[in-house]
Amino acid sequence: MSLTEKLQSVFVIISILIGLMLGQIKWVEENAVSLIVPSLMVMLYGVFLNIPLNHLGQAFQNYKMTGLVLGINFIWTPVLVWGLGAIFLRNSPDLWVGLIMLMVTPCTDWYLIFTGIAKGNVTLATAFLPWNMILQVVLLPIYLLVFVGKLVQLDTAIFLKSIVLVLAVPMLLAFIAKWLIPKVNGLWREIPLKIAAGQTLFLCLAITAVFASQGQTLIQNPDVLLKMLPPILIFYVVTFLLTQVIARLGNFSYEDFACFSCTTLARNSPLALAIATTVFPDRPLITLVLAIEPLVELPVMVLISQLLLFLRRKGRYSQMEK
Repeated sequence: MSLTEKLQSVFVIISILIGLMLGQIKWVEENAVSLIVPSLMVMLYGVFLNIPLNHLGQAFQNYKMTGLVLGINFIWTPVLVWGLGAIFLRNSPDLWVGLIMLMVTPCTDWYLIFTGIAKGNVTLATAFLPWNMILQVVLLPIYLLVFVGKLVQLDTAIFLKSIVLVLAVPMLLAFIAKWLIPKVNGLWREIPLKIAAGQTLFLCLAITAVFASQGQTLIQNPDVLLKMLPPILIFYVVTFLLTQVIARLGNFSYEDFACFSCTTLARNSPLALAIATTVFPDRPLITLVLAIEPLVELPVMVLISQLLLFLRRKGRYSQMEK
């Protein structure tokens, strides 16, 4: 992991604290919200720019694994988190919505890092990246209509506008940049690449703005994190055990098992955060759930990668031939 990636959870905590302090200033509290969407749009532009579209076909060289990964990420997980929300968050619809939005968006960056730490099949994991991103962009609006629409009111006009603004615009700009970069030199070539490299900076800026504008909501609801922990941790435990069962039945090598686990466990809260900010501007708890999620995910994924290495040392799975 790079130093920035190692310290991302620290940066998030610092951003939250700075946001809470700045939120004590009335002018900042009233105007910080205007920074959230632009910051997340720039961050998502960087995410889309880094999508290796040339790997789209590569995923289907291992069609069995690809089908299992996409099935767990886009069928199993939405159903599971709906059920977990019904059990733990029935009386807190905003937290339930936050849980759904968080869990139905698979990760498109961290999971590669943790696959590498666990000595998994990073090449195969990279092949899943464009499919995870493309399908979540396509399916997130459907999940919102099917699941979230039953819990809170959705304004269709605002919803469609948000999808276009937050997802379609950064994606289109990223694809244009990918087409132009090979054709230009000098500064014009470097600018889009440097923006893409600053994803963590723009994420932290957005989180600072979230807590500056909505920090009072967190102060008034200090138990948000405690309420979210049980369903989130159960998701990780149940899904990890499921990947073990499937890997055993499918006779996966250790490297493929580690890839399978990391790809189906890590989540992509920034994308959901961008949508929540624009679709639910009057429901700050939904935004807060997504903003604090990295504080839970990073230590959990560190633990999972070490658990995978423990299973590797125990020889529970065969090794790929080099």
